[in-house]
Amino acid sequence: MSQPEYTVEPGKVIRVYNEAETREIEANWIRVYCKDKSGANIKAYHWHIFSFKKYLAVEGEEAEKEYLSRLEPEYIILPNDGELAIVTNELPKSCSLSDYLVFPKNMSWTMARTHEEGWLGPYFAKHKNYKILDRENKSKREALLKKHKEIQNAKLKGWM
Repeated sequence: MSQPEYTVEPGKVIRVYNEAETREIEANWIRVYCKDKSGANIKAYHWHIFSFKKYLAVEGEEAEKEYLSRLEPEYIILPNDGELAIVTNELPKSCSLSDYLVFPKNMSWTMARTHEEGWLGPYFAKHKNYKILDRENKSKREALLKKHKEIQNAKLKGWM
């Protein structure tokens, strides 16, 4: 697996998608979040769909709060500039890219990071079928929470 040209922290890269897979992920994201893209130049920046108010999203501190409350088994990072998409095992808190999207595999939600943060963005949006998709994620999330608790307990007991 060839590593991407950018860095993400914390966590580790589980998978690097190839170019065709990255284009497919991008096309799927656009189908979900960009149905009404008239007037929003999403070719320049995908997050324009949110800044042009073509898809409902929360912004700034509220977006950050929503994002930091997420716990999924894996996260896809989709760069805006054509770099390869990756899967990471922890919620990315920093990335060397300036414009990118983060979301779980079923795209139940998305976080759009922008080079304009503080002025425009970040943006957090939920899929139109969020409740259904989030239920699908629930059992995975519960198993992950259980694993995190077991690791914390092991550390407290000095086993790790």
